[in-house]
Amino acid sequence: MEALGPNALPQTAPGRGWQAELELGFVGDPAVPAARTTLARRRHLGPLRVQRPFYPDGPVCNVYIVHPPGGVVGGDRLDLRFNAAAGAKVLLTTPAAGKFYRSAGAEARQRIEMRIGDGCSLEWLPQETIHYPGALVRQRTLVMLDAGARFIGWDLAAYGLAARGERFDDGRVVQGFELWRGDRPLLLDHLVLRGGSAAFTGRWGLDGASVLGTLVACPATADDVAAARAAVEPMSEVTAGLSLVDGVLIGRVLARQTDAAMRALLAVWRVLRPRLLQREVVLPRIWAT
Repeated sequence: MEALGPNALPQTAPGRGWQAELELGFVGDPAVPAARTTLARRRHLGPLRVQRPFYPDGPVCNVYIVHPPGGVVGGDRLDLRFNAAAGAKVLLTTPAAGKFYRSAGAEARQRIEMRIGDGCSLEWLPQETIHYPGALVRQRTLVMLDAGARFIGWDLAAYGLAARGERFDDGRVVQGFELWRGDRPLLLDHLVLRGGSAAFTGRWGLDGASVLGTLVACPATADDVAAARAAVEPMSEVTAGLSLVDGVLIGRVLARQTDAAMRALLAVWRVLRPRLLQREVVLPRIWAT
């Protein structure tokens, strides 16, 4: 898969399903760090919405991304763009799991672009995404950092329906994640999973797990990695690995249950948030509902 590059995500031809777009712009006040970040721009097309901003932890603007249909089918296209400027502090999450349903042949596409300005921070913490057996999915995420920008984000993917004993034996998921600082790529991460392939069972792949979590944080240090490792080492229900490359912390979590993987991601986030963002750990309110 080709790199997206620092300028923009490529355009795709519309399909027959929902064509939804959401663009959000956030602005802070660099002269007053304690001032609340404002949701200054909001534009949507089709079935993507946001609830009103919440401020459970001071100046940080918490926004919940809502997809009213509740699931994505073949031919749907979701396009999300987020921009943080002028010292903005932002946390984005979702109120429920995302779902990609079985396709009759068309591919479902989701593109996410995040631009984080100098002195700004953005946390991208969606709830899990469930890929139903037979789903055909292409997801691409681009994170652009200016100098002095900070980012913590995760992706939690469940392949198949473990509670029903349904494996991802049919379908295809293509996922791409790119992290850039200016015109320099820091991380180019691409994954292709085909239903029923050896990638789900091999020791070199998911090793029988049906849930894969990935967490990325930047900028990070070796001490941050050591602290994050200490947080997940006691967790026997997951297999976790964390590494540091060019100041980027990359974490992987394998599990057989989504809840176990989410607990591991949360444990790492709880460690990293105070260290990287100098911010107390305050859970988004929507997670308690």
